[in-house]
Amino acid sequence: MRLDLPGRGGLLTLTPETAKRAGLDAGGEIGQAELDDALRRAGEALNGADHLFYYASDARETLREETPPVQVRRLTADDAEAFAAFAEAAPEDDMDDAFVELDHWLVFGCFADGRLVAAASMYPWSGTTFADLGVITLPEYRGRGYARQTVRAICAHALSLGYEPQYRCQLDHDASAALARAAGLSRFAAWDVVRDDD
Repeated sequence: MRLDLPGRGGLLTLTPETAKRAGLDAGGEIGQAELDDALRRAGEALNGADHLFYYASDARETLREETPPVQVRRLTADDAEAFAAFAEAAPEDDMDDAFVELDHWLVFGCFADGRLVAAASMYPWSGTTFADLGVITLPEYRGRGYARQTVRAICAHALSLGYEPQYRCQLDHDASAALARAAGLSRFAAWDVVRDDD
């Protein structure tokens, strides 16, 4: 795993076996070009970095005190029909990329014009209190604040359950990064992992 912290350098963790194959020693410093070469020698490659966003302490407190808009609520199995219509109307690539599912650990949605127009879901990362978030808005409803409202509501609920909301998006997904910032999240780092080709 690699974390690039803005203005502070970065951190790289590898299994001892991968580090040995790459010829890397613990505690050393390495530049990006050298890292790429070392991983190639080890037969490894990075997957492609994502932005990582989290709530700063003051933003967390503000979020906890908010009441979600009436059109935003937690979704349950009773919302299966509305969610199915939403998934059918959403672009397939968007649904795949966002990985929003009704059967995830926590799911919220925003309704407008009598239908579900934005949805967000979370699942806890195994063995942690990080709750990873995906969100999608139907194309014709984008730019109206629905995703921002939904993200803030689901994140507030996750915080109330003792989880740390985590928002990830690809480095070149400017609209998603803008949504994270609009929802009050702060960029923590760029995060990358060794590609798993299995």
